[in-house]
Amino acid sequence: MATSRSEPARTAPAGRASLPNDAAVDPPFRRVLIANRGEIAVRIIRACRELGVEAVAVYSDSDRAAAHVRLADVAVRLGPPPPTESYLRIDAVVKAALDTGAEAIHPGYGFLAERAAFARAVEAAGLVFIGPPPAAIEALGDKLHARRLADSVGVEAVPGTLEPAPVDRPDQVHAIVAEAERIGFPLLIKAAAGGGGRGMRRVERARDLPAALASGSREAASAFGDGSVYLEREIRPARHVEVQLLGDGEGTVVALGERDCSLQRRHQKLVEEAPAPGREPDARRRLHEMAVRLGAAAGLRNAATAEFLLAPDGSFYFLEVNTRLQVEHGVTELVAGVDIVREQLAIAAGRPLSEAPRAAAARAAEPEGHAIEVRLSAEDPGRDFAPTPGGVRRWIMPAGPGVRVDTAIEAGDRVPPEYDNLIAKVMVHGADREAAIDRLRRALDETEIAGIQTTLPFHRFVARDPSFRAGEVSTDWVAARWDGPAEHARAARAAQLAAGLAALDRAAADGAAAMATPLRHITTSDGRWRRSGIEGLVDRWPR
Repeated sequence: MATSRSEPARTAPAGRASLPNDAAVDPPFRRVLIANRGEIAVRIIRACRELGVEAVAVYSDSDRAAAHVRLADVAVRLGPPPPTESYLRIDAVVKAALDTGAEAIHPGYGFLAERAAFARAVEAAGLVFIGPPPAAIEALGDKLHARRLADSVGVEAVPGTLEPAPVDRPDQVHAIVAEAERIGFPLLIKAAAGGGGRGMRRVERARDLPAALASGSREAASAFGDGSVYLEREIRPARHVEVQLLGDGEGTVVALGERDCSLQRRHQKLVEEAPAPGREPDARRRLHEMAVRLGAAAGLRNAATAEFLLAPDGSFYFLEVNTRLQVEHGVTELVAGVDIVREQLAIAAGRPLSEAPRAAAARAAEPEGHAIEVRLSAEDPGRDFAPTPGGVRRWIMPAGPGVRVDTAIEAGDRVPPEYDNLIAKVMVHGADREAAIDRLRRALDETEIAGIQTTLPFHRFVARDPSFRAGEVSTDWVAARWDGPAEHARAARAAQLAAGLAALDRAAADGAAAMATPLRHITTSDGRWRRSGIEGLVDRWPR
C-alpha cells in the first residue's frame, strides 16, 4: 500500500511549478520509483525533480523518517529493516511501482541493481528498467563470460582462466595445478558471479590451491548462489582504473573518462579521483577505446563501468564490467560536465545520447580540471574500520567553491546497522590535481561529525599525505600507509591513545568548552599519528 509517511501523498510538491520550461515540457517519464535508500536515492530524486518527473520512494521500518522518504512525492513501505525483508524483495518493489502508477524503476547501486532477475521482473510488469538490458546484466555479471567477451574483441584481461575451475573433480587436480603454475604464483581465486572480495582467496603455493579452491567456492555459493570460481594472476603493485560508459538504444557507446579508485581496503573503495593521475592523453585514449569496444560488444544501453588494473609496466588489463551507476559517478560528472543520472533517465525513455556526453567523450583524453571523492562511512579507521552505527548528534558538511556533498544524513538521524556504512560522499573539483587536493584538505577540515565515529580522520590523513599528493597510489597504499605492518600498527594505536589522553588533559584544564573547539584551533605537531589521534578523538566526542 502506498503511503507518504504521516502525511497525504503529494502529487504536486512545492517548487514544481518553478521548474525550467524545457525540463517540464517533455519529461522522460511521468513518475519513477527509486528502488534504493540513502544518498543515492536522494541523488536520483533530485534528478527527477529537475526533469519534472515525480519520484516514488520505498523504505523499510528503520528508514520511515529518512531523507529520501521525506523528499519523495510518494513513499511505500516495503517491510522490516533486514534487506531480505524489504529492499531485496523484488515482488514488493515491483508491486509498489504498479500501485503508485510509476512508469519506470531506477535501482541505484547495490541491493537489486545488478540482478538480471529484477530487471526482467520490471519489464515483465510492463515497466521500464533504468539500466542495462537484463541480457547484458546477466552476461557481464558473470565475470568469466565478461573475460571471454574481452578476449573476443581484443581486450587483454588479467591473465588467468576463462572457464570455471573444476572444484568437484578430484581427477582434474593435477590439470588445474598445472594451469595455476602457467599463470604464475601468487594468484587469486575469484568468484565468477560476484565481487566485494567474497569467495576470493590468495594462493602463494601450488600445494595450497585445492583447499583454497574448495573454501572459495563454498563462500561464493553462500554469497551469490553460484560456487563457480576461476584463477587470476595477482598483479602487485597495481592501480585500479575504471572507465565510465554510456550507451543508447541506437548503438552509440561513449566513454566519459576514467577514474582512479586505487585507494581501497579489502577490495572496498575509499577514495576516487578523475582523471587518473599520471596518464598521458594517448594512454587515456587507448584505455577509453578498449572500454567502448567492450560496451559495444555487450550491447550496452544506459550506464556501465569497465574496470581495469594498471600494472607497474604501464599495461592495462581488463578486470570486469559493473552494469549500474557507480558510487563514485559524481567525480566524472564534475570533470565531464555531464549529469549521468539525467542521461540514464533519457536513455531509458528511448532517447539518443544528448550532445553533452558526446562532447565530453570527444575531450575525455585531455580533460580539464580534477575531481576527488572521499567516502565518509560510519566506521572506525582506528579499529580495523569496524562498523559504528548509531545516532548522529552533530553534522556539519563543508561548502564553498568546488565542493559537492552527496548525503542523506542530518543531525539527529540514526545510522542503522542493517545497511551499508556509507553516510556521505565529499567531492571537490579544482583546476588541477594540486588544487583539488588543497580544496579537499580544506573541505575535510570544515567537516564536523559527532555521536558516531567515522572515517573522517583517515580521509584527513590521506589529504595531507605526501605520497598521495605525488600520485604514488596503488591498491596496497592503505595497507602500507595507514594500516602498516603489525608492529607499526601497534605503535600507531599507542600514539593515538597518547594523543587522546593529551587532548583529555587539555580538556580538563581548559574546561568542557575546549572539546567543542574546532579542529583548526587545536595546536598539534605535524606528526601524522598524533594529529589523526586528536582528530579521531574530537570527531567522536559528543558535543
